[in-house]
Amino acid sequence: MLRIYNTLAREKQDFVPLRPGEVRMYVCGMTVYDDCHIGHARMMLAFDIVQRWLRASGYRVTYVRNITDIEDKIIKRAAENGETPAALTERVIRAMHEDLGALGVQKPDHEPRATEYVPQMQDMIARLEQKGLAYLAANRDVNFSVRKLPGYGKLSGKSLDDLRAGERVSVDPSKHDPLDFVLWKHSKPDEPKWPSRWGEGRPGWHIECSAMSSALLGEHFDIHGGGQDLQFPHHENEIAQSEGATGGKFVNFWMHNGFVRVDNEKMSKSLGNFFTIREVLKHFDAEVVRFFLVRAHYRSPINYSDVQLEDAKAALTRLYTALKNFPLNEAGPAWSEHHAMRFKAAMDDDFNTPEAVAELHKLANLAFAGDAKAAKQLKALGGVLGLVQRDPMEFLQSSPGGALSGDQIDQRIAARLAARKAKNYAEADRIRQSLEKEGVILEDGPGGTSWRRR
Repeated sequence: MLRIYNTLAREKQDFVPLRPGEVRMYVCGMTVYDDCHIGHARMMLAFDIVQRWLRASGYRVTYVRNITDIEDKIIKRAAENGETPAALTERVIRAMHEDLGALGVQKPDHEPRATEYVPQMQDMIARLEQKGLAYLAANRDVNFSVRKLPGYGKLSGKSLDDLRAGERVSVDPSKHDPLDFVLWKHSKPDEPKWPSRWGEGRPGWHIECSAMSSALLGEHFDIHGGGQDLQFPHHENEIAQSEGATGGKFVNFWMHNGFVRVDNEKMSKSLGNFFTIREVLKHFDAEVVRFFLVRAHYRSPINYSDVQLEDAKAALTRLYTALKNFPLNEAGPAWSEHHAMRFKAAMDDDFNTPEAVAELHKLANLAFAGDAKAAKQLKALGGVLGLVQRDPMEFLQSSPGGALSGDQIDQRIAARLAARKAKNYAEADRIRQSLEKEGVILEDGPGGTSWRRR
């Protein structure tokens, strides 16, 4: 049975969906004011793997990953750029889709934008107000009254007195309590706004996900995921809003992925220590980046560096090299086979991708020894993780980062062949050695000379 670490319970639990054979999953996506960095890629990939494995396990999955397209950072960045928030978000969303497509992240079943669900947000705020859980403050914002909801803090595991109001600089005097948070913001001049019973304004960040998830998945669903940094206050506040409005349970399983770190600090835009996906893809093949992230357990922190990516490149190259002498196939895994059973056991243990990838390397060992069935199984199981699905030589000859092009290499191979025909073996050896220095390995065989990158 699949077991998932539930942040709410602080332990692994047997996963039993609310509806037999069906999984409804919501993941907090991007606030689209700038390009995605590798920390964002880690989150997107973590839940891409989750939904892939759920589908491979036979579940009917409805996967929702939202886009926050109205928020303070968006308004500020658009003003700095001299463009409208709508123009900024459309441009960033296009770039996000390009980046995620390059990394092999499958599209969710639904990708709602916050601006499309403002009426549903207003309805939920009105329900909270009717129940005495929300109030119109003196500054004309509508706030959630945290201390009026029993059980607030159960996701973060802290008491109300331990908690703080997130990243505030100073407490808004119009709040009844410092922990109260905004549901509806009174609009300032020149900001995006919507009409409402409380006056013109826009939704707070937290209410967006509560409204979108319930609209698309129902008021009670199976899995809610996101980065570890969202556990408090965002996800804590989602629970408060949703359960306060409905009176029932919101989500059964809460999942949070670990941070990407640089020099032992969390990668983030606020710290300025981030690398965008498209910056990294100038130097490393996209599948290498995917492999780097997939081979770490989703809950573990992961250290980002060129050394780590080079190591991932070497390991992925090994898998492709094991496949290159076998015909391509599109068959699915043979689940009764020993390595596939171990792969499945790993994935059923809270999506343990490090152990699953270890089985791929064991199959590569057998493929190097000439085992065609192992090569077939390697490709099939790799496909479950979104790996090793390209033509092996296409990967082995790929050249991000300004290396020699394929045409340049072919020209040197032709020059080497001419030198050998002229019995100028010293020149032929020089060409081979010069290619090796530039990371190109030549392999002579009965069919001629082939090449791959180191």
